[in-house]
Amino acid sequence: MKVDGTHYHAIWLDKDNTVVKIIDQHFLPFRFVIKDLRTSDDSYFAIKDMNVRGAPLIGITAAFGMYLATMEAKEEKSFNEYISRTADKLRSARPTAVNLAYAVDLMLDMISSVTGTEKKIEKALDTACKIKDREIDMCENIGIYGVPLIEKISEKKNGGTVNILTHCNAGWLACGDYGTATAPVYLAHDKGIKVHVWVDETRPRNQGARLTAWELLQHGIPHTVIADNTGGLLMQKGMVDIVITGSDRVTETGDVANKIGTYLKALAAYDSQIPFYVAIPSTTIDWDITDGISQIPIEERDQDEIRYVEGLTDGNIKKVLLTPEKSPALNYGFDITPARLVTGIITEKGICQANRESILKMFPERK
Repeated sequence: MKVDGTHYHAIWLDKDNTVVKIIDQHFLPFRFVIKDLRTSDDSYFAIKDMNVRGAPLIGITAAFGMYLATMEAKEEKSFNEYISRTADKLRSARPTAVNLAYAVDLMLDMISSVTGTEKKIEKALDTACKIKDREIDMCENIGIYGVPLIEKISEKKNGGTVNILTHCNAGWLACGDYGTATAPVYLAHDKGIKVHVWVDETRPRNQGARLTAWELLQHGIPHTVIADNTGGLLMQKGMVDIVITGSDRVTETGDVANKIGTYLKALAAYDSQIPFYVAIPSTTIDWDITDGISQIPIEERDQDEIRYVEGLTDGNIKKVLLTPEKSPALNYGFDITPARLVTGIITEKGICQANRESILKMFPERK
């Protein structure tokens, strides 16, 4: 995707492959800041503190963190012990997104598959780059398979505008490029299909208002930012044609963990008979669990994310207290949408139903 006419990925390496560069999402949409990650600790804190966010990008960042760790391990007494400790630390940065553990485990396997420090570093670099490239390719394919959903609605409306509601940010900033939920939107827009996106603000960190809206604005896609609780009314009024969200973890039975508030959108869509799709790469499927509510760990974040709101005032990014100073807050980062509320799952291989049989038919190698 492009920023002011220049193509960017959400993460990349510098020319000599020693520094990982990210678009620091803390500053968007007010400032475009590129942050350097020079150590595995930098990668850990970028994930934990949400300088990067979005399941695919978290995995990519962790992979590059493991690569940086191989260069650091040269100076340690035990190369393998250092790599193992770093892997454990990176896994702990964000517990809900399954892409994180997937990427770290794959890096460990590839690093251990060769002998010699330099060979391990080379293998780590190659694997991290392949993880990134694969995620981007999968997102593009998600877009290709998702576009027909939008095309069919457009045809039914005789070329009228297709209104798409999304929640949180599942765009290219969260994935490296294209995005998951936004990939069909970008490709439909580029094909000349009229689209309009309802952008949930996504409290408490406002990833929709701050990130998704910024992305769509950069790409010239018509959109409107709405309060999180507006979506149900829009559905009742027939102002939403389709809901597409991303996910941080999907069970093999089709339960979906996504940003808090997704479940409520799915309920509203179900009641209003509006299709509710989840767009994910297969790396987001957790093949080891079958029940989202009881088995997916839900991250509980700092209560100050709810108590304060961050925005631009007098040219500076500042936090403002919203609640009574002594009122406590509860801040769950994600909720679970049961498979029964999901119309379909858009993957890099096509669209399947949200049930074990259909998912395994799409990915038979997992049987």
